[in-house]
Amino acid sequence: MTGTETDLEIDGTRGRVVVRRRDPDGAPRRVVLVAHGYGEHSGRYAHVLDRLAADGAVAYAPDHLGHGRSEGEAVLVTDVEDLVDDLDQVRRTARDEHPDLPIVLLGHSMGGLIAARYAQRFPDVLAGLVLTGPVVGGSPGIFGLLEYDEIPDVPIDPAVLSRDPAVGEAYGNDPLVWHGPFKRPTLEAFVAAVDAIANGPGFGELPVLWVHGEDDQLVPLDSTRPVMDKLRGGDQTTRIEPGARHEVLNETNKDEILDDVSAFIARVT
Repeated sequence: MTGTETDLEIDGTRGRVVVRRRDPDGAPRRVVLVAHGYGEHSGRYAHVLDRLAADGAVAYAPDHLGHGRSEGEAVLVTDVEDLVDDLDQVRRTARDEHPDLPIVLLGHSMGGLIAARYAQRFPDVLAGLVLTGPVVGGSPGIFGLLEYDEIPDVPIDPAVLSRDPAVGEAYGNDPLVWHGPFKRPTLEAFVAAVDAIANGPGFGELPVLWVHGEDDQLVPLDSTRPVMDKLRGGDQTTRIEPGARHEVLNETNKDEILDDVSAFIARVT
């Protein structure tokens, strides 16, 4: 492990939120907030935090409400704005601890939904935004579950995460990952957040890096691209990864993708 890891706790909108903080070995040069995806937790981003710390960042990675070690009913999200508010509390904690450092936000999947909405609501506090597989355009297969009177028990198939079978195996065996069905209020909250993003402002001059797997079956590229095209401002870099599945930061070429993420963060900070 690169750097030193400690846990913080903040009072979130509806309960205690546990935040994993990774400090670099030397004096930090930037802050990076990391927003994880649905049903998972910040511990699955240890290799990302390693790279961020090695590059001189102090990283703050909360377990969202109802996820990982934070409080709340498992994977119950009644309003994505609550998660955005919690993330801003993390950002303010980071600012208080490092008042002179620029802040970059990295969000994956549901975390990308949170991060995109965050950038719309708080456009002036970020130096850059990284979105990987963001659910900004919805997920037809998952959102379609709302058509059933009783949502079927269809958990996420680990095979769709990455071409690396070890990723799916670790996901399937992780006790902090939710392996049960989707909950109706959570899906309804996701739909409302997608609508809010579609009706909200673009990213303006905020530097954005968007990375998406070409073979992402959870958050299809053809659902996401029109929204990202609508949001894009004057400084957006797009990387569509051939053959990659949903978790581009856990793909077989994750080191190359992390190189791009690292170069982008260094540029904007």
